[in-house]
Amino acid sequence: MGENVYIEGVENRILAALPQQEYERLLPKMEKVILEYHQSLFEPDQRIEHVYFPSGGVVSLLNVMENGDAAEVGVVGYEGMVGLPVFLDTDSVSSLAIVQIEGEAMKMKTEDFRAEANRQGPLHRLLQRYTQALLMQVSQSAACNRFHSVEERFCRWILMSHDRVRSDKFPMTQEFVSKMLGVRRPTISVVAAMLQKAELISYNRGKMTILDRKGLEAGTCECYRIVQKDFDRLLRGNIEAKAKQDRTGQGGL
Repeated sequence: MGENVYIEGVENRILAALPQQEYERLLPKMEKVILEYHQSLFEPDQRIEHVYFPSGGVVSLLNVMENGDAAEVGVVGYEGMVGLPVFLDTDSVSSLAIVQIEGEAMKMKTEDFRAEANRQGPLHRLLQRYTQALLMQVSQSAACNRFHSVEERFCRWILMSHDRVRSDKFPMTQEFVSKMLGVRRPTISVVAAMLQKAELISYNRGKMTILDRKGLEAGTCECYRIVQKDFDRLLRGNIEAKAKQDRTGQGGL
């Protein structure tokens, strides 16, 4: 687009799409923090104390079974926020949010966030669009886990992480990926070896390097493209259009 509607220097896309005056008003209520690997941002059935707007890194949203097994149902990076149940007026959920790749984020107390979201202003409208996009990602993940191979799902996981990290190199352990995809670790080892042999990735000592992104895109299922298209439509297009309206005073949706 000809006009840059994002706030310069703000990495999180939701915060960056706010009107400048609105962002500056929120800023004193937020704190910059480091999201550390394997850090829990909220846990099952416990009160959500803070929400997070990542500017880097990747957070996994997991469903946890009674026996302790867990499977990833969604991921959040710089495009979104962690703590969306608070926006939906829920204090706790049965799922888990855990950092899979470290990065920075803006942290906000739940009480402050809820008060701001309830103002029915630009933040509320942006979060409505993000809610829809994340729900579509979660529902597509359920279909993907049911119908597609481990190879396709692994490629999808790599691509989604790559999009959010915005670097060709990032940490990845086979044990963690096996938990995210709900498969045995030896299966992940075999798939990773296949992708290395095809020169799509390089994997060594817990570090992933993307060698051929187009090859990974060819090897993944349609779920990656469907989710990517939905996020582009709901966030990039609609957030930018709405941000323009908010900044120029052109009215509603």
